[in-house]
Amino acid sequence: MMQARSKGLALLACFPRMGLGLSREAKSQPVKLKRSLMSSFLSPEAAYVDMRKAPMLFETFLREEWLAPSLLEVVASAERGERHPLLKKETDGVYSLDVFTEKFCQTFLEEVDNYFATGLPVRRPNSMNNYGLIVNEIGLRPALTDFQQKVLRPLAALLFPEIGQSFGAHHSFMVQYRPNEDLGLDMHTDDSDVTFNVCLGDEFEASGLTFCGGVGKSDHRQFSYQYNHVPGRAVLHLGTRRHGADDIYTGTRRNLIVWSHNLEYRASDAYVKRMYNYEKEQGPPDVRCLSYTHDRDYNAYKNYPPGVTKDNAQRAWCPPPMGCYDQMDTVLKTSNQRGPLLQKKIQQADSSEDDTKK
Repeated sequence: MMQARSKGLALLACFPRMGLGLSREAKSQPVKLKRSLMSSFLSPEAAYVDMRKAPMLFETFLREEWLAPSLLEVVASAERGERHPLLKKETDGVYSLDVFTEKFCQTFLEEVDNYFATGLPVRRPNSMNNYGLIVNEIGLRPALTDFQQKVLRPLAALLFPEIGQSFGAHHSFMVQYRPNEDLGLDMHTDDSDVTFNVCLGDEFEASGLTFCGGVGKSDHRQFSYQYNHVPGRAVLHLGTRRHGADDIYTGTRRNLIVWSHNLEYRASDAYVKRMYNYEKEQGPPDVRCLSYTHDRDYNAYKNYPPGVTKDNAQRAWCPPPMGCYDQMDTVLKTSNQRGPLLQKKIQQADSSEDDTKK
């Protein structure tokens, strides 16, 4: 028994080094953590079973009191090959609809908070989000698979006929934005074929999604649309669509995101060769669509955010050589100065405008 306890302590000590990390709430309930891991060496998912706050959530999301009144009607229309008027086209390739009630959102967030409070390991959703949780890993994968097949697949098959016809897997997670944590998210594309993104709340101000073009297209870095989140409402788009989460001003916003994968499509020549036909960009990028993570010419138009150095440009790849707009070679040669110079010009212009008003 003593040997098993020693092994459990050693296992706990390994978590930070493994990159799993513990939530801030972990320190508040160490007894639960020891009970769930040290006594039986269960996986976090298995250890959490007896601690679930709302067990019915792990069975299915498709409970009447949890679904927006119009959802099943919208899905039924999609199964008939018709787009229901309540499935709104925000812009080309971006759609939104009401999905969940306030009761579902509250139940889901309380479950996530309950998991955090146990002190079980928390793994961040992806390489860009520092807060949140992979909900597949706490036991919600079966319920999300059921939701994916019965709700998301019919919608995706209608909206994105080739890519959305079938789904064989998903990566599902919750992201969180609040001041002093992750304010927003840099421009990027998703490792998904079709992305489902539903806002769960809480209270927040000025936090949406900015959409640009599709990766590999001539308008990849041209502004398309700004979507504003509403709790319970979801947005659907292809994973190849460049987008970024706008900075939050106040409060907290948490979203459930499902990256659906069409395994047959991913095995096709079209998917394998999708980047070989990268189109030449029409012209310089719209500054709203620039990515400090991915774009080689970011510093030519904007200063890097705090904590991001110019070394980032050495790792950036976009656009690849065949996709460069005509002026890009000249722009790159002056990028060490141009970002700050543009900022100075903007400040001078603002100052001149103020003087004129006086």
